[in-house]
Amino acid sequence: MRQFAYLGVLAGCLVCALWLEPVFRVNVLRRWRRLLLTLVPVVLVFVLWDLAAIAAGHWTFDPEQTTGVLLPGELPVDELLFFVVVPVCTILGFEAVRAVNRWPAGDEPAGPTVRPGGAVPDGAEPPTGRPSDRVPPGTGGPA
Repeated sequence: MRQFAYLGVLAGCLVCALWLEPVFRVNVLRRWRRLLLTLVPVVLVFVLWDLAAIAAGHWTFDPEQTTGVLLPGELPVDELLFFVVVPVCTILGFEAVRAVNRWPAGDEPAGPTVRPGGAVPDGAEPPTGRPSDRVPPGTGGPA
């Protein structure tokens, strides 16, 4: 049973993070192209790093705690899954926090520009001066 310890930890990470997708509607998994563009460089860099460390004898894996399924270069499939699962869980967490706090990501559809003084309709000039100096149209302003 110990050979599934690594996979068990990864499964636990997924269980703790996947619920964020439907509850907060973060759409990480629905935007699979964006997710792949994020994951591919991470996986590539860390797999190459691990392969170099394994080849140099600096890094090993306990065969009693991994499934024993090895990829070329003696990289356990469990380790490859780690490089996919942990970033996915991190992105889900980040997007959930962003959704709750309503932080823009920069790729939202065009709409009103949000400025410190409030929303500004497209094409309109943002208000100037201090907020206390601004007078709503039609109120007459200071006398």
